[in-house]
Amino acid sequence: MITVQIRQEDEFIKLGQALKKAGLVESGLDAKIAIQDGQVTVNGEVEYQRGKKLHGGETVCFDGETLQIVK
Repeated sequence: MITVQIRQEDEFIKLGQALKKAGLVESGLDAKIAIQDGQVTVNGEVEYQRGKKLHGGETVCFDGETLQIVK
C-alpha cells in the first residue's frame, strides 16, 4: 500500500494529483486517460472524474496498487 499525504494547508487532494504524487502515472494526461477508461476506483467504486476531491481515509486502487490518502 502506498500512502499519499495531503499537504497540511489543504483539505483534500484531487484524484489525478494523487496518482501522480504516488508515481503511478507520469503526467496529468496519463491520469486523465486511466480515469476516463474506468481503470481507477475510489473506495471500491469506479471513478471517472480526474478532479474528484479525496480526503483523509479514502482508498484509491489503480494498476494493482492501493493508495491510502492521509491528512
